[in-house]
Formats: sequence, C-alpha cells, structure tokens
Amino acid sequence: MSKEEFTDLPFHEKISTLYTEGTFVVGIRYYRHKVNLYLLENEYVEVFYNHKLDKIDKIDFLPRDHTRMKFYLDQIKLN
Repeated sequence: MSKEEFTDLPFHEKISTLYTEGTFVVGIRYYRHKVNLYLLENEYVEVFYNHKLDKIDKIDFLPRDHTRMKFYLDQIKLN
C-alpha cells in the first residue's frame, strides 16, 4: 500500500490497517498524547492517542528526519 493510498483511507480503515498489517515499534508520551509508532511496510506511522478524551486525535506518517524521532530512539534499548 502506498503512502497516498493509506492517507486516503477513512480513519477507521487506517486503524484497521495498522492493526493487521503494521508492526508496533514503541510508544512515547508527547505533551497530552500517548503516541504509538508503527512500521507499515517501509514507513513509520504515528498514532496520537488522547487519554483524557479517550480518543485517537491523529494518524500520520513520521518523516525519518523529524526531531520527534529522538524521543523514540531514547526508548529503544539495544543489548
């Protein structure tokens, strides 16, 4: 599935696609969200969950050069 195809999916289908075809990588706290990072094919996708409102606010691709990538890298421990 291309980035454009995923972007054009309805919100509920994005969630379903990540659940069935994506791989969970790591989760972080970012301001008022818990953000889960998924790998979908060769792209990283972020899911912004607002725990106070109990809803997903946003699902979007994460550019590999985004500064938020450091927050994810800090959570990954390699032995």
